[in-house]
Amino acid sequence: MPSNRLKHIGLLIKDLREERGLSQSEFAKKLKTSQSAIARIETGEQNLSTDTLSRISAVLDHDVLKLSDKSLNIRIEGGKKLHGTVVTRTSKNGAVVLLCASLLNHGKTVLEHMPRIEEVHRVIEVLQSIGVSVRWVGNNVEIVPPERLSLEKMNRESAERTRSIILLLAPLLHRSKRFTIPHPGGCRLGGRTVRPHLFALEKFGTRIISRTKDYLVTHKGLKPAEIILYESGDTATENALMAAAQIPGETVIKYASANYQVQELCFFLRKLGVRIDGIGTTTLSIMGVKRIDESVSYPLSEDPIESMFFLATAILTKSSIRINRCPADFLELELLKLEKMGFKYKILKKYKGTNGETNLIDLVTYPSKLTALPEKIESRPYPGLNIDNLPFFAVIATQAKGTTLIHDWVYENRTVYYKELDKLRAETLLADPHRIYVTGPTKLKAAEVVCPPALRPGAIILIAMLGAEGVSTLRNIYSINRGYEGIIERLNALGARIKILRSL
Repeated sequence: MPSNRLKHIGLLIKDLREERGLSQSEFAKKLKTSQSAIARIETGEQNLSTDTLSRISAVLDHDVLKLSDKSLNIRIEGGKKLHGTVVTRTSKNGAVVLLCASLLNHGKTVLEHMPRIEEVHRVIEVLQSIGVSVRWVGNNVEIVPPERLSLEKMNRESAERTRSIILLLAPLLHRSKRFTIPHPGGCRLGGRTVRPHLFALEKFGTRIISRTKDYLVTHKGLKPAEIILYESGDTATENALMAAAQIPGETVIKYASANYQVQELCFFLRKLGVRIDGIGTTTLSIMGVKRIDESVSYPLSEDPIESMFFLATAILTKSSIRINRCPADFLELELLKLEKMGFKYKILKKYKGTNGETNLIDLVTYPSKLTALPEKIESRPYPGLNIDNLPFFAVIATQAKGTTLIHDWVYENRTVYYKELDKLRAETLLADPHRIYVTGPTKLKAAEVVCPPALRPGAIILIAMLGAEGVSTLRNIYSINRGYEGIIERLNALGARIKILRSL
């Protein structure tokens, strides 16, 4: 097994051991091995057999093979009705930006209810490699940065596997006047420009040169500015916010994204003592502070994209399930469009989230007969239909009577991945790289599919397989594990039949 993969598995095992309150010696006793062997395993210096990993999984009561295996395959017995209750977990997009934003704070930051997903692990690996103390305490993550970061020691492999690395641009401006970061990786969705980030940060007095493998970032001092964003992107807005947060004086950001993860960042920065006006609008006014040195805890808010995943799953499996802790403000338009298609559901409860800001609802779904909408379905910056929720309408449309036009104008290649639904007997017509027609209702059939190398397209193939008759195989689901925590166990708890195909 490659050494980098052993290190990754070792880190996961260490996290799980600490979460369960076990010392290395206690863990070694349960495994009937030595403490020195555990130390070697957790530092990636010990080779691991399938049998060893299975025994570790049994002791930790968590499938380490599932967490570690990039080439993980699953078998799904579809066509089963689901039942029970599922709770929406905290968001990937909120988690990764707050991990990066924690570098603005010279004190201790505790981020509560952190999702244990691949994207989070990659960011943590990068932070640890540059000298930041990051440790799991139960389901929380405690971050304490040193006064001086070791940027030259950055874990480039982990950095290059996540698009979230771009979110370190702004925090690192306040830590160094000259540094490099790798080009972002993550989902393969065609060319996504980072020019909006660069244009925004240049207004603060930064010079950014794009090189073959990385960005060279330099500045001689930062100043507040009026920023007109080149496009209303979530991460571009977040980088501008983080840059402004630690520059004394007022910065105004126009054409800002008001999406859920941007609002999450604003709530967090406000807790650090940064004044922000206009949260939830497209114009933000930030009064930056020279230094932040606070001891703070912040509870992450729930993920509207995960709520949408379970809504689509209920529709495809014709099931009545209860979905708790749905972020209402970021699902209203999606629910309205589904309602107009014939989807039946009932809101059971409305309340505030743990952070005191997010409006949550519990709802129950009912089996429904759907009709295609006559208008095209497309995404827009908030308060429009969420860009990450659009793919779910492609798989939902396979069960709607009539033809639905899905217009995915943001990404160059994402619509192409929707064609993978055809392998499950969906009826689609690709008009161009941005538009696809889906005709339904279709009785989906089982198939073997290699998971698309992008999170949301991978998720809709999984959902389609849950609704398809027969036994399907979905190969290489790393892209799904990037964004959904414990998704296989949680679906099985609802009555799905998904089996992990163990292989190393």
